Amino acid sequence: MAHVTHFASFNPFPGRGELSVLFSGHAQTKASHLVGPQVLDYHLVHFVVAGKGVFRSRGRDYRLEKGQSFFIFPGELVSYGSDEHEPWAYRWVGFKGARADEYLQQLEISQHQPVTAAKQQRRMAALYHQIERTLQAAKPGTDMQAGAYLRLLFAEYAQDQAGEAVQNEESSIIVQQVEQAIRWLTLQYYQPISIEQMAQSLGYHRTHLSKMFKQHTGMSPMQFLLKIRMERAKLLLQEPLTIEQVASSVGFSDALYFSKQFKKWFGKSPSDYRHDQQFNPYDCT
Repeated sequence: MAHVTHFASFNPFPGRGELSVLFSGHAQTKASHLVGPQVLDYHLVHFVVAGKGVFRSRGRDYRLEKGQSFFIFPGELVSYGSDEHEPWAYRWVGFKGARADEYLQQLEISQHQPVTAAKQQRRMAALYHQIERTLQAAKPGTDMQAGAYLRLLFAEYAQDQAGEAVQNEESSIIVQQVEQAIRWLTLQYYQPISIEQMAQSLGYHRTHLSKMFKQHTGMSPMQFLLKIRMERAKLLLQEPLTIEQVASSVGFSDALYFSKQFKKWFGKSPSDYRHDQQFNPYDCT
C-alpha cells in the first residue's frame, strides 16, 4: 500500500476579486480515511489521481476513481472517504470569488451535479501541481499567477464537458438562453431592473425564461440577481464607502431595505460584516 502523505500550500496574498485561490495541496490517504461531515465557507475541488473513494453530498453517494473530480460548494454539508482496499490519492484547490459560482455554472457543475470526469488527466494533474508550486513560491504576483492557472484548470474542465455533452438542438438553445440571461444580470446588477425588462431585452418570453433559468441554475432570475448583488456588496463593504453608497452601487435605492436583504442573506448586517472584516482581514467568506 502507498505511503500516507499530506502536503498543502496557502496563498499569502489572497485577493478579494472575482476569483482567487486560497490554498492547494495533495495527499495519499490511508484506507477508510474520512473527512466530515462538514460545511465550508469557500469552494473546494478535488481531483482523484489514483485509488477510489466516496463523496457524499445532499444525501447522495458518488463513487469516484482516478480521473474524476468532486466540487464542494459553500454552505453544503458534505463528507468524503477513501476506499478500504484502494485508498485514493488526490489533489485539491480551495478558492473563492464573486464569480466563482458563475464560472462553475458555465462548466455545468453545481450542487446538484458536483462530479465530473477528465479526459486529459495528465494535463489536469499538471495544472493542480502548478497551482500548488505557485503558492509554495509565495512571490509577488502569486495571487494573479495562481488565479491564472485556476482559469486554465476550469478551461480544461470546460473542454471535457464540451467533448462529453451530447445535447439535442432544443436543449442547446435553452442553455444558450440561460447563459445570455446570466451574462445580462452580471453586467446590469447595479441597475433597477426587472425580469420583464430582461426578457424583453433578450427577446424571450418572461415565463419561459424564468422556468428555464431556474431549471438550469436552481434559482429564479431574481434570486440569482440578489446573489450577485449581495456578493458584490461584500466586496464593496471592504472599501471606504458608506452603507448608502454600497447600496446604491449594487442597485438598491433604499439603504434600509438593502441592509435587511444583506442580513437575511448573510446572517449579519452590513455594519456588523464590515466590523468583523476589520478584525479578521483574512476571512475567506
